[in-house]
Amino acid sequence: MTSSERTFCNPLDISYRYQDIRFSGTVGGIKLGEPRRSVHREAADPSIVLYRDRYYMFVSMSAGFWHSTDLLRWEYRATSKLPALDYAPDVREVNGALHISASRKEDNCPFFRSVDPLSDDFVEVTPGTFPFWDPNLFQDTDQSVYLYWGCDNKTPLYGVRLSDSFSPIGEPSPLISSDVLAHGWEQLGEDYVVAPPQNERERLLAQVTGTTPYIEGAWMTERDGTYYLQYSAPGTQFNTYADGYYTASSPLGPFTYSPDSPFSSKPGGFITGAGHGSTFQDRHGNWWHAATMRISVNDVFERRVGIFPAGFDDDGVLFCNQNFADYPTTVPDGPFDPWTPPAWMLLSYKVAAVASSSAPGHDPASAVDEDVRTWWAAASGEPGESLTVDLGAGKTVHALQINLADHELADGAPHTSEGVDKGHSWRGIFPSHQPAEFVVEISRDGQDWTVVRDSRGTGVDAPHAYIVLDAPRRTRFVRVTSGRLPFDGVFAVSGVRVFGTGDGDAPPPVRARATRVDDRTARIEWDAAAGAVGYNVRYGRHPEKLYHSWLVYERTALDLRSLNAGAEYWVAVDAFGEAGVTSGEPVPAAWTERAADDYPI
Repeated sequence: MTSSERTFCNPLDISYRYQDIRFSGTVGGIKLGEPRRSVHREAADPSIVLYRDRYYMFVSMSAGFWHSTDLLRWEYRATSKLPALDYAPDVREVNGALHISASRKEDNCPFFRSVDPLSDDFVEVTPGTFPFWDPNLFQDTDQSVYLYWGCDNKTPLYGVRLSDSFSPIGEPSPLISSDVLAHGWEQLGEDYVVAPPQNERERLLAQVTGTTPYIEGAWMTERDGTYYLQYSAPGTQFNTYADGYYTASSPLGPFTYSPDSPFSSKPGGFITGAGHGSTFQDRHGNWWHAATMRISVNDVFERRVGIFPAGFDDDGVLFCNQNFADYPTTVPDGPFDPWTPPAWMLLSYKVAAVASSSAPGHDPASAVDEDVRTWWAAASGEPGESLTVDLGAGKTVHALQINLADHELADGAPHTSEGVDKGHSWRGIFPSHQPAEFVVEISRDGQDWTVVRDSRGTGVDAPHAYIVLDAPRRTRFVRVTSGRLPFDGVFAVSGVRVFGTGDGDAPPPVRARATRVDDRTARIEWDAAAGAVGYNVRYGRHPEKLYHSWLVYERTALDLRSLNAGAEYWVAVDAFGEAGVTSGEPVPAAWTERAADDYPI
């Protein structure tokens, strides 16, 4: 397999399971709206381990798990032996076997064991002795076992050592809590901005959810005697959902906050969010981080899974390479540099698009605007609806990603019979569904077409189909045509994304102007570069360690409200276009006397 074939593109293309959620309209006795129903795909909180030369991935609300031999192709395996509706399943190897647990607010949480998951050999080893949420098991180098958990905007994350029977040894220790005044990235809100309520419903919702971030999603990694306790904030529904970490010299601390947090953050680009996940090594010793990516349109918990190259630098700083985290990523067949650039660049941003028909408010342009939260939808549910994008000229295309959306499926999907009543909502998981069928064709002239994917009748369900061409092709047009769809819904596409190598040169370099306006905020500005499709704003605490990034399109300014108080920052802006990326020079974020209010977004 060539290096070009060893690529994937976030969000992962797996057969995400469909949820049936019926919201009562009332939360905590407060009326927030009328009852409603949503049917949509969901997967979140990925826990990945390498066990016996195979990768196993457990995610929320999936009634099963995925497995892979290469991190590229994932196969779903259903099981009825694990609680399907317990959130945030955790999988870790303990004493040579996989152990799985998940979340329960009020009931004791059980632990399950498996030595051969593909044979569905899950066995409950204990019904548990106490309830917990967002668990993470960890076996230390001395074979002692610990549990970390927590998911709340009031209480901290906890940890405790476990006995051989998975019972706590002693009292749980409170380990870390939120500190928004010091950690800008923990601030609630889209782009870290808390919008004031605009109506009575929003005021009541704010009353229910509160104004402090959720601290959740613990994951422990030990490396060279240092314990990295990772956690997520501020909330899964925000583009700023991210993972930070604390370190200690022992499994239960005391822990010290890392000012290099968040180490996993993806607030910009096609799909955003990179929180609540797992850090693991592949069979070659390379580090990776898996995390939750958000859509949150049909429902707050409408989410996907992403995987990112990660690592530790010479000073022990944990990082992820998320510079182009939803572009094609190479999976090596050996040790690799985690800062390897994307395999190809985007060729399809805001190109022309036409469709056979369109539902109101969902025009074809929504499929090429690099936003997974907007989509084109056909006006009918009949097979044969199509969407065609025009790159404007022949370009060298290497790969495509076709991202489907779930459009008003609650109107036609049957009701699931098995589920659980959460008080404010009822939810179930569809045990099966009709795979999404579609045909993808490419053409140089709009007359002669070549089929590059036809999933009709194959049984393959690929809601984020990533297609690498057998060889690069000069292509101008891409056409996607529907077959049968889940629940006989309408054809809806959130992204026809075309990747390749553009003609000409990369954009000229740009120089950032970075101004620190308060403890947690820096204002970044730059001049537009000819031929640039967008810009990648990189920043960090050292000019050679710009580990954080924010991908933007059609902007020449950005407010970074994610900084850690007391830390100095350096910033660089990279201009990118279809032909490549031009790195900018790092500059310090110099302090100013002016207030942050003088810098509107």
